[in-house]
Amino acid sequence: MSAAVNIPDSPDWAHLQRIALIAGGAGLALCALGALLSVDHFFRSYLVAYQFWLGIALGCLAILMLQHLTGGVWGAILRRLLEAGSRTLLLLAVLFLPLALGVGHLYRWTHEEVHHRAYLNVPFFLVRAAVYFAVWLVVGYFLNRWSARQDRDPDPTLPRRFQLLSAPGLVLYGLTITFASIDWAMSLQPEWYSTIYPVMFATGQVLAGLAFAIVALLLLSTRPPLAGLIGPAHLRDLGNLLLAFVMLWAYMAISQFLLIWSGNLPEENVWYLRRIEGGWQWLAIVLAVFHFGLPFLLLLSRDIKEDPRALLAVAGLILVMRFLDLLWWIEPAFGPLIPASPSGGREGGGEEGLSFYGLLDVAALVGLGGIWLWWFLRQLQQRPLLPLHDPTLEEALHHD
Repeated sequence: MSAAVNIPDSPDWAHLQRIALIAGGAGLALCALGALLSVDHFFRSYLVAYQFWLGIALGCLAILMLQHLTGGVWGAILRRLLEAGSRTLLLLAVLFLPLALGVGHLYRWTHEEVHHRAYLNVPFFLVRAAVYFAVWLVVGYFLNRWSARQDRDPDPTLPRRFQLLSAPGLVLYGLTITFASIDWAMSLQPEWYSTIYPVMFATGQVLAGLAFAIVALLLLSTRPPLAGLIGPAHLRDLGNLLLAFVMLWAYMAISQFLLIWSGNLPEENVWYLRRIEGGWQWLAIVLAVFHFGLPFLLLLSRDIKEDPRALLAVAGLILVMRFLDLLWWIEPAFGPLIPASPSGGREGGGEEGLSFYGLLDVAALVGLGGIWLWWFLRQLQQRPLLPLHDPTLEEALHHD
């Protein structure tokens, strides 16, 4: 078994890492140029891209803990991808430093007369961020350490250890991401709040992590050691899981909208009012159709779920929509994309301004993404693509 699942020596890994690193460097160079032209929008674009890649990493960690608790065979084939994704959190902790330095460019509460509040103040904001990363890194460290040990030694006590850590680990993830979503996203509009917002934020991360893992799995499924091992039953399980999280995300998004809109309170409506003007209403329609409507209809089909190319396309579409959803959540907090001027014209540079800001958003996504993917690939190649001595592995390989 061990000879069948070891990653073969291949130049593909080094080649992919070089491509990712070059793309990341080019994207960050464009971001640096954009910062010279508009430092405020640089930090906004960086925040959106950072939350996207952090969401994938934390989603991988959450799904990994869920798999250890449930013992589902679907998780055995994803486990190494999820572990590699969770090990990128150390890199993301370092990449948080620009946001720590640019907090004054992002959050109005750092300038308004609220700096004396017990919660919304910069020092406590940074301390909380350090606590969040400490919790995520510690949980991920032990899950990955024990997994590496399981490869070397089929210790029958390790599955129980995974469960004993994953249960409180999921609780800690829920608590930390609740406060992190408030700190990093909701407080962009400090006058607004929603009790379901953190749950939507966490669900989006799990959905992003799952979609990314499915995309990576299907791209690797034609090469050893996964070639010939991923069958229709595996794809069907993963498609069903993806469908469940798409429906959960949509349910909470619709619930929040209906509750706030039916209440019709100015202090609550302000969040949606900013997102249905200045061109953002078209992105809202795109999200409704392509984040929920189309994936929901496609994933109802068993044939599509069992078709690797079709499932890859659906998971890829959801990943794109996750970035656009975060863009829709974050960017309008700073005002309309191209707000109307008092004279009736358009400020912000017209179409040129729109093109510039859109380019900066893409540059940040590619820049951070290239660095993140380079690190992810480094982590992925360090261990076998299938977990050795996993008690569910044999069942997973013969799943039908």
